Amino acid sequence: MAKSEPNEASLNVKVAPRASRTQVSLQPDGSVKVWVTAPPADGQANEAVIEALSRALSTAKSNLEITRGHSGRDKIVKVLGLSAAEVQRRLSD
Repeated sequence: MAKSEPNEASLNVKVAPRASRTQVSLQPDGSVKVWVTAPPADGQANEAVIEALSRALSTAKSNLEITRGHSGRDKIVKVLGLSAAEVQRRLSD
């Protein structure tokens, strides 16, 4: 997990597009790995990542924003409305 504010967190996310199923996993180093079935074309994988994280964190998609890595597998995702500790707790469940 990257830096955080009281009601904001930044996640280091590694994306695996064209996976057999969508899954979100908290890694031992604090980063998040997201497998999505969408291909990495026309922003489809980015949309699928936001959708998967929204479900995993039980928060609205509008609270999530990819701030870096729009065209790569390594991304930074900003989470509004949740602290870093709360994000980690929700992903650990």
